[in-house]
Amino acid sequence: MVHATTGKLPGQPRRMAPVLLSLALSTIATPALAGSIAGTVSAGGNAVDGAIVSVINAAGMAESVYTDAGGHYALTTSLDGALQLRVRKRYHRDDLRELTLSGADTLEVDVALTALTDPKELSDDHPSLSHFSRIAFDQDEKAPFSRANFARDCLSCHSLGNSFTRWPRPPEGWVPSVQRMHGYLANADMASIRRRAEMLSQAFDGSLVSSKPVVPTDPLLYQARLHQWKLPGTVVPHDAEYSPRYDKVYMSDMFGGEVLETDLKTGETLHFKLPDDGAGPGGEFAKRGLPAPYGLTIARAPHSLIEGPDGNFYLTDSIGAAITKFDPRTREFQNFAVGGNSLYPHTVRADKEGVVWFTIAFSNQVGRFDPKTGESKVINLPETPSLSAPGTTIPYGVDVSPKDGGVWYSKLASDKIGRIDPKTLEVKEYDSPVRGPRRHRFDAAGRLWVAGFSEGAIAKIDVEQWQAEIYRLPEYAPGEVPAPYALAVNPATQEVWINDTMLDVAWRFLPQEQRFVAYPLPMKGTYTRDFSFTKEGWACTSNNPIPAAALEGGVPELICIDPGPANGSALAASDRLP
Repeated sequence: MVHATTGKLPGQPRRMAPVLLSLALSTIATPALAGSIAGTVSAGGNAVDGAIVSVINAAGMAESVYTDAGGHYALTTSLDGALQLRVRKRYHRDDLRELTLSGADTLEVDVALTALTDPKELSDDHPSLSHFSRIAFDQDEKAPFSRANFARDCLSCHSLGNSFTRWPRPPEGWVPSVQRMHGYLANADMASIRRRAEMLSQAFDGSLVSSKPVVPTDPLLYQARLHQWKLPGTVVPHDAEYSPRYDKVYMSDMFGGEVLETDLKTGETLHFKLPDDGAGPGGEFAKRGLPAPYGLTIARAPHSLIEGPDGNFYLTDSIGAAITKFDPRTREFQNFAVGGNSLYPHTVRADKEGVVWFTIAFSNQVGRFDPKTGESKVINLPETPSLSAPGTTIPYGVDVSPKDGGVWYSKLASDKIGRIDPKTLEVKEYDSPVRGPRRHRFDAAGRLWVAGFSEGAIAKIDVEQWQAEIYRLPEYAPGEVPAPYALAVNPATQEVWINDTMLDVAWRFLPQEQRFVAYPLPMKGTYTRDFSFTKEGWACTSNNPIPAAALEGGVPELICIDPGPANGSALAASDRLP
């Protein structure tokens, strides 16, 4: 089944002279007949830097820039007609106004923001992380309810402390939610469920937060540009993968049982339903008499996807315990059962020969799928203790070394990282240098970069010597430790982009300078997944907390960050197209 949602987006770009002298070093590639809006943003008579200035059309498509140190902005866009102009800066009231833009119109719009002073409004404007940090965590780092373990257990699929989750309720009001979440982790211990419910009730009692974390404005923001595409009709468009071959972004809508195809030039998104192929509601879980995760009743739930060298996409079917092949040229699917007692295929990558490797989260395994034969082989991983609530170790991230083809996986709940020999399938495990190793990627030199979800850090690992350098993500208020979901390495620049789940930002790490640049994102309640990079060097990711109602506006979206000229352009990547 296929259906489409459409919008309008820039066509072929040309380079435009900057509107403001102060932005002379920040030229922007823009389409012909594009309209422009420029001006200044102030508050209390002072310039506001790092404010997000967005134009949004009726379809929810948006383009944004940041104000510079003088409060100046210049936004050139091909979005036209009736638009909303929104200026947003944390701890200030949004400025919203309607305008009409067409052709080569140039508008000058100066905005004076009003700082929030009401304690309740200020508290509500804090990120989820500030509210989550109110929990009275166990001080013993190895205790089940330490901050690291609490984050590992409770932030893996959604934020905790956002407006959707933090409404006050007594402990017994929390018990059903905690019991359901523990059930997903194969933990039915009522004592721990009640203890967590009490901690949540005490933390989210309606009292206000006032830590006021402030994201510093880096000069690199002044030349950046954000693009957003709303994805109505989707549920959890989990992972997003840009294809240089087709020049489109493909996403796996896990809860919708679909593959999405978004054309970044036209804004059109096509939906392709995975065939059930005889699988019933609840897939493999129902066959075993087990409750399906998240209460899903669909037969196929694609979690992660990767484009193989053959031009097909390969998806992990988390509910159906299968690998699904999707051909974007014919729109045809094939489902291949994994077997081997596998349960919940998770993250997927492909090696240079086109062999597909994937973690299997609930059965402590890694799978190997050969597209040439259609056969899978399951590798059982060493038994290791789970360090918090899960009853399993949760094999999570996976990637393939560019140097020797070794397949590396992480165990989110056991703080282990392992290597599988691609020929012998021999397994060797190591202690992770960061807690909660989640998704990871290799750089071109064969160094493994790992997101330490429970530790608020990333690690660069020399896998031959098993030596690591650890870089801690910034804390913008004391004790408010971020929870990085995943990271990816830009193939052209080798910069590392890190996904956020609690702060409404994305991070760009510059290895040579060993510094982070934080890009505040336009939406509150942001929960981004993997990054993927376009030929132009845009960093693209899906934004889809579970449930979607936790995201401002309640509609999942695709976000791309164009870092601007300093990105060094990833056009070189197009030379590697097959």
